[in-house]
Amino acid sequence: MARQLRAEQTRATIITAAADLFDRQGYESTSLSDIVAHARVTKGALYFHFAAKEDLAHAILEIQAKTAKQVVADVENRGYSSLEALMRTTFGIARLAVEDPVPRAGLRLATADIAVRPPLNHPFTAWLDYAHRKFTGAVREADVHGDLDVGVVAHSLVCFFVGTRVAGRSLEPVGRLPRRMAEMWHLMIRGMVPVHRRPRYVTLATQLEREIRTV
Repeated sequence: MARQLRAEQTRATIITAAADLFDRQGYESTSLSDIVAHARVTKGALYFHFAAKEDLAHAILEIQAKTAKQVVADVENRGYSSLEALMRTTFGIARLAVEDPVPRAGLRLATADIAVRPPLNHPFTAWLDYAHRKFTGAVREADVHGDLDVGVVAHSLVCFFVGTRVAGRSLEPVGRLPRRMAEMWHLMIRGMVPVHRRPRYVTLATQLEREIRTV
């Protein structure tokens, strides 16, 4: 039991070290030797858990998918409107990126040329599907304009979210991400939410940003 616990701790240490390097310097620029040094483990320990760098990347993507699903589950169980649920989910994922290097690296790996192995879906596919469902619900609930092209706006949201992080990585610290999420939503709300419903969602975006900044 003690040996198994040590093995699990070593694996987690390696994943965290790899995630930190993948996020800071990119997947292609990070070698296994870099990861060994950063994790302070032996090469034997690394190869015991991961045969190749691609295996490490996939493990990080799996963790990201699991944590994102948990964010969605937590939001879905609270009975929010479709639009509010979607907003809370995006801020929840932003919080993960701010607080945890593994989901943060998962977002960067999602933009790299890495094949996602079944049964895991590519993060962008999963996010597009979820956004499409939530915007469809928002149309039904009259929280957005009835003629909204759900597919287009779902695609735009995912591109906006990912692009914000990709651009921000080079321009500003990750702690700025919650503010960028609020700015993203303020723009989208003005374009798709009826005037009489906008104050509720503008206020919500500001509130969610503040909640992350004060944690």
